[in-house]
Amino acid sequence: MNYIEWFGTNFIGLFEAGGKQFVSFMTGIVPLLIVLLTFTYSIIAFIGEERVNRAIQFSAKNMILRYSLMPILSVLMLTNPMAYTFGRFVKEHQKPAFYDSVVSFLHPVTGLFPYANAGELFVYLGIANGVVEAGYSMSSLAVRYFLAGIVIILMRGVITEAITKFLMRKEKV
Repeated sequence: MNYIEWFGTNFIGLFEAGGKQFVSFMTGIVPLLIVLLTFTYSIIAFIGEERVNRAIQFSAKNMILRYSLMPILSVLMLTNPMAYTFGRFVKEHQKPAFYDSVVSFLHPVTGLFPYANAGELFVYLGIANGVVEAGYSMSSLAVRYFLAGIVIILMRGVITEAITKFLMRKEKV
């Protein structure tokens, strides 16, 4: 009987803890995400969607911008999973590399811009919690993570494009 009573108490306790966590999200991270999204869409509206599209089309012509600026803008402006739609501005043989760059940037962006990929936020916060407990700054982690992400997406984009071109030549596509 004691086991059943213990199970009942702890089973309900699990849901109570989940409810407390949910309320903390509603008073903490959710308002932050809404304000960040509003800010991003306001900037796009202020600049103008046509100008933003022209800037993206221009950056698609340059390899460095194509695998650095384009993925950053697509993730910040459109968030996951819509960020992949910027791939319409690149040539067919560049699409795998662009996709690779965008996918690779979806995690490093969460420290500074959590709305961009909310699904990864829990992973980032888990890592950040460990960093804070070790005595380091979470904001420093976020900036370093973001900058390292830019380097990684550029490298991955260039390498994936080279591999794609090689395979297309080999298959005579």
